[in-house]
Amino acid sequence: MSWNPRGPILTAVVGSYPQPNWLIDRDALRGRLPPRTRASELWRVQGSELEQAQDDATVLAIKDQEMAGIDIISDGEIRRESYSNKLINALDGVDRQRHGTVMGRAGRKTQVPIVSGPLRRTSPIHIQDMKFLKSQTERIVKITIPGPFTLTQQSVNEYYPDAPSLAMAYAEVLNEEIRDLFSAGADIVQLDEPWLESRIESARNFAIPAINRAVQDIAGTTGIHLCFGYAAMVKKNRKRNYSFLESLAESKVNQISIEAAQPNLDLSILDSLQGKTILVGMLDLSKEEIESPNLIADRIRSALNFLSPERLIVSPDCGLKYLTRRVAVGKLSSLAQAAAMVNAEL
Repeated sequence: MSWNPRGPILTAVVGSYPQPNWLIDRDALRGRLPPRTRASELWRVQGSELEQAQDDATVLAIKDQEMAGIDIISDGEIRRESYSNKLINALDGVDRQRHGTVMGRAGRKTQVPIVSGPLRRTSPIHIQDMKFLKSQTERIVKITIPGPFTLTQQSVNEYYPDAPSLAMAYAEVLNEEIRDLFSAGADIVQLDEPWLESRIESARNFAIPAINRAVQDIAGTTGIHLCFGYAAMVKKNRKRNYSFLESLAESKVNQISIEAAQPNLDLSILDSLQGKTILVGMLDLSKEEIESPNLIADRIRSALNFLSPERLIVSPDCGLKYLTRRVAVGKLSSLAQAAAMVNAEL
């Protein structure tokens, strides 16, 4: 890594970035719940040309982030139909013939994989994505993978004795994947755990042990993203405060990424997360409006009432997947300008 950030307050994306409409059918993607099983029919490019098309779109996503001035960038999850379905469906033990259903966070039934045997990772899943990202930039690089609790909620268990056992099995394969991702050049590996907030009682029962098993003996910087769902997709009954956030103080991850702008979060809750670096959402993704740097700078100053600059990373509330590319670039550019303004004041 040779990138030299311009101040103690860093900027980052959460994970996903808008995929081009020439690559994936964005209308179809938007018209359904994020897929948990594979959904290859969404890709507009098929066969041997798909990988090259995904490479090209990933380069665009990386360069957009760099142009906007973001310090910590991702591959935009460009090669994924959703943030979680590529990994879960690559594992042995997941039924290749049948699918199950669960009630999604938006209150609708959604098709999910069935775990019918012991979960095993026969080969690295996202390692080529990580290597490609590393080859295209000198900035700090982050890659995201679904967390063990969320994977448990997004599958039907027909093999393990109970949900905690399934979560630990997912955690073990994730630990292997995380090790390989750091070996491939990752600076940060983030576990996406949005279901922590929608299955509170189960989360309190077994989420932290599973998360800690996933990052056990990992030397690199790890994080968790905790959110209320894509604002473009989950519009009804959106929460205004976190129920599980304080419990993450017991986790062994280094960073915690949260929504704050759209829910107008009371940031005093951050006092409970001493010792963690916090990615605080500064961009409201429920609106196409591009916030001004001055507005975002005020949000950053509010966060500094509870976090030192070194413990604060500013980011969008969630992934940018469902925004247009124009809006995504505009919002990220405003975020970077706002961070520069506040860094200059320190």
